[in-house]
Amino acid sequence: MNKNRQIMLSKFLSKYLRHEPETIGLELREGGWIPVAELLEACTRQGQPLTHLELSEIVTTSDKKRFAFDATGTLIRAQQGHSVPVDLQLAPAVPPAVLYHGTVAAALPAIWQEGLQKMSRHHVHLSPDVETARRVGARRGKPVLLAIDAAALHSAGSVLYESGNGVWLVDQVPSAFLRELAD
Repeated sequence: MNKNRQIMLSKFLSKYLRHEPETIGLELREGGWIPVAELLEACTRQGQPLTHLELSEIVTTSDKKRFAFDATGTLIRAQQGHSVPVDLQLAPAVPPAVLYHGTVAAALPAIWQEGLQKMSRHHVHLSPDVETARRVGARRGKPVLLAIDAAALHSAGSVLYESGNGVWLVDQVPSAFLRELAD
């Protein structure tokens, strides 16, 4: 499948697996899972026909690893980023000492005042490395990189989760645990 089609379909899937499943007749099941057959039928009804092979290619080759199949390959879900109620059934995990977050300069005043907030999502998303954080921040302009003292955050009682694609999730990060990285 060509790259443009893969990107378009990945965005389409993100919309309906993370934010609006009900608008195309889908219902997230326990853990955020949806039967693959139901998803493929819904895509066709929406004018975006998708084969099982194409879906598999999106899941396995996407650099962002947004989606995952269950062990049987019959269910699919978004790894994180939902704005609809869902319990992904992730187990709390001990984070690495430092995690990262990419943002833009315009967001910094609010971040320094309120910390990192989950906004309309279920969690704040943290990256395990600087390059991933830079790519995330660059989606909205020139990225600003923040380092999070994840070890201290965890020691202070925050519960962190690692999603299946390496993204770390937490309810919030108070500004005391943040520092800006120099360019």
